[in-house]
Amino acid sequence: MRMLNNILFSLLIVGGLNWLLVGIFGFDLIAFLFEGAIPASYGIIYILVGVIVICSLSLFKKTND
Repeated sequence: MRMLNNILFSLLIVGGLNWLLVGIFGFDLIAFLFEGAIPASYGIIYILVGVIVICSLSLFKKTND
């Protein structure tokens, strides 16, 4: 379970950095990293990051109760 949490946390950081870069510089890190990939895969990556955020919020709430 600890390994899964580390993976989720790493992806959460990548997602947060991506939004920071998009907001400040208009640079999409995910699109840059997966430049040769099928554009539909970008959507899958964004969905995964969104799900990870929701899971992380629920874990955060459990640890603070």
